[in-house]
Amino acid sequence: MNPVSRHARVLSLLCAVIGAACSGTGGVTVSGTGGSPATGGSPATGGSPATGGSPATGGSPATGGSPATGGSSATGGAGAMGAAGAAGSPGAAGSTGSMAVIRNDQFWKDTAGNPIYSQGGGVLKVGAKYYWYGVQYGGAATYAASPTSQNSDTSFVAIPVYSSTDLASWKLEGNALTYASVAAKLTMTSSTWIGRVGAAYNATSNKVVIVGQYEGTPDTQQFFATSDTPVGPFTVDHAQPTITNVANGNCGDQAVFNDDDGQSYIVCSNLSGRSNIYVIPLRAADFLEAQPATRIYAGSGREGNAMFKAGGRYYACSSDLHGWNASHTYCISATNIMGPYGAEVVMGNTDLDFSHVTQTGLFVTVKGTIQELVIFGGDRWSDFAGNGVGYNQWMPLTFDGTTPVMQSLSEWSIDAAAGTWAVGPGNNFVLNPSFEADRVATNPPAGWTTTGGADVTGARSGNFAWQLSGASTVDQKIAMLPNGAYTLSVWAKGTASGTLYAKGCGGTDSMAALPTGSSWTKASLGSIAVTGGQCEIGASASSGTTTLDDFTFAKN
Repeated sequence: MNPVSRHARVLSLLCAVIGAACSGTGGVTVSGTGGSPATGGSPATGGSPATGGSPATGGSPATGGSPATGGSSATGGAGAMGAAGAAGSPGAAGSTGSMAVIRNDQFWKDTAGNPIYSQGGGVLKVGAKYYWYGVQYGGAATYAASPTSQNSDTSFVAIPVYSSTDLASWKLEGNALTYASVAAKLTMTSSTWIGRVGAAYNATSNKVVIVGQYEGTPDTQQFFATSDTPVGPFTVDHAQPTITNVANGNCGDQAVFNDDDGQSYIVCSNLSGRSNIYVIPLRAADFLEAQPATRIYAGSGREGNAMFKAGGRYYACSSDLHGWNASHTYCISATNIMGPYGAEVVMGNTDLDFSHVTQTGLFVTVKGTIQELVIFGGDRWSDFAGNGVGYNQWMPLTFDGTTPVMQSLSEWSIDAAAGTWAVGPGNNFVLNPSFEADRVATNPPAGWTTTGGADVTGARSGNFAWQLSGASTVDQKIAMLPNGAYTLSVWAKGTASGTLYAKGCGGTDSMAALPTGSSWTKASLGSIAVTGGQCEIGASASSGTTTLDDFTFAKN
């Protein structure tokens, strides 16, 4: 782990050490301004997403960008990689009212206890409520019911609408669009792609507009649908086959960005290669047409495009061309939405666990009474990639000056009214605990140090597990832990004479024999005393082979 990454991890866990609520800075609302439509529905109630655990944090880059002068359809931006900078702190502590819990690495459920199916979407705030729009695919329910291997069922089912006031409990309001309602206007088959949807409110027409991708003939088009309320139902208006100034005619991946002046935009990469990123204004009168695009980046292929605004700067972020798999998150920034944008950098903490095993999906900005907080909403396309459990992984961003840093947490609490957050008591402090961050077999796996072994398939969860062979170790040092008692666990199977250990924690080193046999068995070490704010955890083998998966290290 590099020093910059370790520094980010130290600062990101500061809240847990001092027991305070944390808040980010900067940000902007996710909805446009100027009036609001009728809301429909009722406030979200009930519990938060189910439990789980995943990695901690990593490094941080510096951002680029100089003050911009305005937008035309010229190029703007550059594709050079920026250097890593210092990590950002979790933000100022403040008093909080009601804290709701967000737990990642599980399949989330709505307030009625049913699975949430919302991928490749966006969030719109109207009044006091947040409305979440995403796509339900045919393979989502299949994988959630038995997350053992990915499938290829990308058939379009619906665009459900969920509402929330606390961003942790989500009520299903119904379907904005279904296969039948889209097919009433556009030609559809079971293989027609609908995806990358977002919503905007147009104050002039007093309509809520959904914009997304429709795979028409010959290629991807933009579709537009409208409703009088955020909960719908929506009616498809038309599809737009080409966008002026976009290479190859239309978007690859995309998201809707709603600026705080009421104007909304599509942010996307181009079809076939995706080596350009564009900002595309929606027609001001009704948001029912994509206007000529301005290119803000030209360089390596990028997808998973999304945008947020913080501290007066616009951040256009994206992923590698890894298909359904996880990726670093790349960002460029500028003070004018049309550019010029500075050098591309890797968002802090996304390099060591590949954005908490996700692809850039959406950003939500909470304008709290104490602080403004930006939330990173990562898409884990596990139904199609098989890379773990859960589809939606949401984490707070912090800032070191103008540098965004993702806090990679498995559990955290949020006060949406205040804009504050805190590390959750059940957070798993292990980084990349299930070895899913790397989309291919590699040694060492992201976040770990090894003296032997290899990534193997046949994992307990996801695609990969780590197999020790002969004299070998897999090890991780965790810094700035809250002092107290912890439990370390791992699932193991095999023939090796092996040991699970925790050492250098400030108290007595702990160890236990790893189980053997052909079935996954859980090994645990309880009451590990952390007194110096750090601990080294891992496993070793002296002979034979043992396969390891799903480490956890959590406070008792």
